[in-house]
Amino acid sequence: MASLYSANLSFPSLPFSSSSSSVLTPLAYRPYDVSPAKIKRRLSSSFSSAALPFDLSPPPIDHDLLDTMTIAGAKVSEDGVIGTFDNDEEALDAVENGAAVVDLSHYGRIRVSGEDRVQFLHNQSTANFEILHEGQGGDTVFVTPTARTIDIAHAWIMKTAITLVVSPVTRERITHMLKKYIFFADKVEIQDITEQTSLFVLVGPTSNKIMEALSLADIVGQPYGSHKHYNVNGMPITVGVGNIISEEGYSLLMSPAAAESVWKAILGHGAVPMGSNAWETLRILQGRPAPGKELTDEFNVLEANLWDAVSLNKGCYKGQETISRLVTYDGIKQRLWGIRVSSPVEPGSTISVNGKKVGKVTSFTTGKRASQPLGLGYIKRKAASEGDSVIIGDDVEGTVVEVPFLARQIPPS
Repeated sequence: MASLYSANLSFPSLPFSSSSSSVLTPLAYRPYDVSPAKIKRRLSSSFSSAALPFDLSPPPIDHDLLDTMTIAGAKVSEDGVIGTFDNDEEALDAVENGAAVVDLSHYGRIRVSGEDRVQFLHNQSTANFEILHEGQGGDTVFVTPTARTIDIAHAWIMKTAITLVVSPVTRERITHMLKKYIFFADKVEIQDITEQTSLFVLVGPTSNKIMEALSLADIVGQPYGSHKHYNVNGMPITVGVGNIISEEGYSLLMSPAAAESVWKAILGHGAVPMGSNAWETLRILQGRPAPGKELTDEFNVLEANLWDAVSLNKGCYKGQETISRLVTYDGIKQRLWGIRVSSPVEPGSTISVNGKKVGKVTSFTTGKRASQPLGLGYIKRKAASEGDSVIIGDDVEGTVVEVPFLARQIPPS
């Protein structure tokens, strides 16, 4: 296991910076993966430690990131989600030619701790947690007992806990479901730490350079899901490889008190801010399934083509019997694809081949500058595959295409 470091990041443009250089020093502690009592001893007296990790006292007003973003022109919804910075096209361009940073603090973060945490999640989701070690991570899927999809979760394996990142629409359902399956003898604790943390993701080809400029070069080049702990001006931050929709880029989990300084530092190194509207466009262009759209009780995990998050040989787990039968008897009837279309279509529209219904559209975006109309949809396996022509609705022409997220999912031979 690679050693962890603490990067004393400095931000010269900010009034509270005390240095103009950044250095790496040996990590004296692992910020997120300790008891609340230890966190309290480590933090300065200006913060109080509550029952949950990260539950610091509310940051002062000059650390209120949403207020700062609103003043800067961001359109923020009543529930605190940034819709746009009125720069959606610029942000999407940055994903291809530079770097974009997105505030995903509305996504759910669930902390699973206790001696039995690994075996518990091993049994409750599709990935093989028993082969993962501290500092590693990856994707897993929560499914129903019949392998119908609920959500994809990104997991970080920490020293004394596993942190899960889930969709905002499944956060409460998954938290409740996990608590429901804790039996009397299980040494497992489930904590929703969404409100006690902030989450940013960095996407685009210059993301590595930004990490290096922030003295975080030791995370660059590590495998997907790898993560390390640092501190920013004395406050803990965890940085992981990957950004939910891509194996490239980075995810940054931190205390809300550190959020504004981290956000400004990333922007200061050339990243373009992106709102949730552009993020949704990017999700569809990348082909990442979403709960309530591609991930529903109507489709199973293999029809969603989520092979990389499914273990076929780890033994019994929820949905395992159905998954095994689907593989053994070649029972996968449909598959999720991208569909390049000639004009806009509505989610729910039928997909037809030779006048016969073969599937339906689940998501749609007009793409960058309304010039890349693309849908996601399920299509029967024997009806069409990559390169084939289909009809959406009554008369919209479409072509079945691979999309990046789904293309990297490799079925077993």
